[in-house]
Amino acid sequence: MERVVITGMGIVSPLGNSVDAFWDKLTRGESGVRAIESFDTAGHKARIAGTVRDFDAQALFGTKEARRMDRFCQFALAAADQALAHAALDLASIDKERLGVYVGSGIGGIHTLTEQHATLLGKGPGRVSPTLVPMMIANMAAAMISIRLGALGPTLAPVTACSIGNTAIGEAYHRIQSGRTDVIFAGGSEAAVSEIATASFANATAVSTRNDEPERASRPFDAGRDGFVLGEGAAILVLESLTHARDRGAPILAEVIGYGASSDAYHIVATHPEGEGAYRAMREAIREAGIGPEEVDVISAHATSTELGDRSETMAIKRLFGEAAYRIPVTANKSMTGHMLGAAGGAEAIALVQSLRTGIIPPTINQETPDPDCDLDVVPNEARRAELRIGISNSFGFGGHNAVIVIKRWVEQ
Repeated sequence: MERVVITGMGIVSPLGNSVDAFWDKLTRGESGVRAIESFDTAGHKARIAGTVRDFDAQALFGTKEARRMDRFCQFALAAADQALAHAALDLASIDKERLGVYVGSGIGGIHTLTEQHATLLGKGPGRVSPTLVPMMIANMAAAMISIRLGALGPTLAPVTACSIGNTAIGEAYHRIQSGRTDVIFAGGSEAAVSEIATASFANATAVSTRNDEPERASRPFDAGRDGFVLGEGAAILVLESLTHARDRGAPILAEVIGYGASSDAYHIVATHPEGEGAYRAMREAIREAGIGPEEVDVISAHATSTELGDRSETMAIKRLFGEAAYRIPVTANKSMTGHMLGAAGGAEAIALVQSLRTGIIPPTINQETPDPDCDLDVVPNEARRAELRIGISNSFGFGGHNAVIVIKRWVEQ
């Protein structure tokens, strides 16, 4: 079987719209959560989000092209362009039939849908845009990237809620490993900071209402947490067979060595209270990687800042790693980005690759009052240097979807 490496990365996020900007703020423990400015939040219970700033789609794609894409699709295309440049991939010299795109979105074009619904109610059916459906459907990010790249290989748009990024990376890993595809752009995109989504999450009591202190609102594992913070963005990684990467002299950033997936089969939104599905996905990923739990040096937790979710993930980690769980640093990027939903897994995979390359573990910020049920080493408040060889990244989603990837530091061989 082919070995699979990561050769390029791109990101649009609440912490910046490049890998360098994202990583710099992440390691400095800087929150990207702010008061929402894109709509009037009067009457809303939650008025904060991890929003993308300084993003000009018209400057990137031109006015006409930008208007044909929903915000989630714009984010995805921008991240893919960055990843393409980072990978130094010459599209003219590769076999396009062996180039694929695996990019999903949990909610898709919700801005387009709500805008056009308002047009329907206010101006009638004759004024509804004929491009509504292709702009809002969740596969359009993958489709647009495929068109932009001229990718003729498999195109997949997984919809596994907040585990989308890891599902995409894991399935791409398996596809390349089988020898059927050389290169796949994999990740996720989301732009759900909208009036209706914000209201729904708030009415479900799922999100933080710490509106007066937005930077302190997302606090995974802290006893004072009161829900997750909605975020947005896109993150795309270029996965490539080692053979193909070496043949073209590509920059190799890290190696994917394992993937595990499972279902809780428990509830439409609540995670299994004992982390059963999370445990099985982590166990499968480590088994596939051919490593023992003691070989894992860092865990990028799903850790959304919800009471049940953080505790159940802690339980799953303890069950799998035993006493070793207390020595493994566990970091929660969502403490700074908020929950980027379908884009979260890709963003956290990028952060893990950067950790393995630099030996720096980003902090879990806003740790003030330890939750006795979440008593792992969560790298509180300040980044840490460590010798890192292998890390795992957890992503779990509504409906009980669980996806875990294992990434190894690349050492020239």
